[in-house]
Amino acid sequence: MRVRQTIGTIGVLSGALLLASLPVLAEGPRVIYTKSFPGSLPPFESIAVERDGSAVYNETEDPDNDEKFRIESAAVERIFEIAEKLQHFKTPVESGLKVANMGRKTFLWEDGATKTQSTFNFSQNEEARALTDIMESAGDSVRMLIELRRVMRHDRLGVHASILKIQAAWDNKRLLGTADFLPILDQVANNEALIHMARERAAQVADGIRSTSNGKK
Repeated sequence: MRVRQTIGTIGVLSGALLLASLPVLAEGPRVIYTKSFPGSLPPFESIAVERDGSAVYNETEDPDNDEKFRIESAAVERIFEIAEKLQHFKTPVESGLKVANMGRKTFLWEDGATKTQSTFNFSQNEEARALTDIMESAGDSVRMLIELRRVMRHDRLGVHASILKIQAAWDNKRLLGTADFLPILDQVANNEALIHMARERAAQVADGIRSTSNGKK
């Protein structure tokens, strides 16, 4: 009896170990962009974008440092359109030209167990360059959001400079994840302890975001 119990226990443990060893499949599809460039700021970044627009930004490889945000549907459509044109990164996009180090960049496509990627320093492929631009705009946007949250807590004098960066990105159509900006932009606009210019600019950007999301712009 004890032998049978022992065998049964071993069987359960073996099954548990087998399950634990299996890879956890992503609910893809998703497009992931990483850039490693020691000496730059940040030296590493990754942006993962899901088909529904949910996204994750990280400056480390530790998931505890994930910064979640949401990308606008038009940008998401463009990201996945480019990924399809690039055959989900099955083919190289590296130019092969001898150019300065611009950082080791990787496009990664994940869809369930399927993973394909292309790594490059510099690409002459227009679609690859367009996708790089979108992803880096997303990274820049998240960093501006993080900075604004920080200065609101610890450096009120730095709020206006932070708002100026956000407004410039908005004016140049390079601000992504705009819905995530609205709560803190409203805080700035309604905080009478801050200088008038910061409040006014924050309100302008917030109004612009809302008018765009409502299809008025």
